[in-house]
Amino acid sequence: MFGGLVEIRLAGVGDGAALSDFYTRNADHLRRWEPTRSGAYHTVPVWERRLQAWQAEFQEGRSVHFLGILPDASRVIAVCSLTNIIRGPFQACNMGYAVDRHCEGRGVMKTLCGHVVAYAFDVLKLNRVMANYMPDNHRSAVLLRSLNFTIEGVAKRYLLINGCWEDHVLTARINTKKA
Repeated sequence: MFGGLVEIRLAGVGDGAALSDFYTRNADHLRRWEPTRSGAYHTVPVWERRLQAWQAEFQEGRSVHFLGILPDASRVIAVCSLTNIIRGPFQACNMGYAVDRHCEGRGVMKTLCGHVVAYAFDVLKLNRVMANYMPDNHRSAVLLRSLNFTIEGVAKRYLLINGCWEDHVLTARINTKKA
């Protein structure tokens, strides 16, 4: 089990090479679950620009991106992000995540996503974290259920993934600490 051995930290502007490496290593593994990407999408220079944008979004309170790092190897093995953070009466966000193909089923995502949900509720004081998955992504279904997410419905043709419009199961977890 890697779960308890993962170092969790915020992604920073200097993580371009590490994220490029993570997504390049896992391109085949993640292809089934992600939009089609251009050949340059995961290059270091593109990641460096993306991280600059993420930094601005973080400062504006619109997103937060976390990395799960294997301390022995100083290598990214998982990512989890809170995006589309909305304030006002909604107080909610979307959570997305990915794990290295060699770390599936080892507790990494439960540890990382659990940390991120706690951050959303305890630090950001959000009311709702939403996470969606394709119906045949059984690992995500099990993960989200283990984190106390509740299925709220199914959205037909929800996202263009790997060149096809895919249905998604819509889930959410509500902050029970809020008034």
